[in-house]
Amino acid sequence: MSLTVGDVVDEVAFTVEEGKVREFARATAALDPVHTDPEAAAAAGFPAQPATATHIVVSGHHRDQRAMVERLGLALERVMVGGVRWRYRRPLVVGDRLRGTRRLVGDEQVGGRSGRTPMRRLTLETAFVDAEGRVVVEWRETVLERGR
Repeated sequence: MSLTVGDVVDEVAFTVEEGKVREFARATAALDPVHTDPEAAAAAGFPAQPATATHIVVSGHHRDQRAMVERLGLALERVMVGGVRWRYRRPLVVGDRLRGTRRLVGDEQVGGRSGRTPMRRLTLETAFVDAEGRVVVEWRETVLERGR
């Protein structure tokens, strides 16, 4: 199946878990106790411990990445990450239930000058909404597929 610009690539749902927030805080050396101590989080004005800025990548553990590669018609051995950008509308906190819808928003051939094989550049956007349906994080990914 070939997708066109605007099509949904996949959907994902997950909960921001306390244990994962602790793991990311430790892995990223986030020393602020708001990430690991509910009392420190409350004193700082959070309803629960806030996740670290990179926490949204947890969604990848709940997605079928192989299916995404197949749906986009990519050859995995030629794929590389071209860039990632997140825009938070509010901090994620323990207990948030998020749903994300990833869409293909760009698909183009780039390069190819001076005898070089062009690359395919895909732009994907995921909007993550909370239980109330409000967008809380927007994730923009650029995926490159080297030419043959």
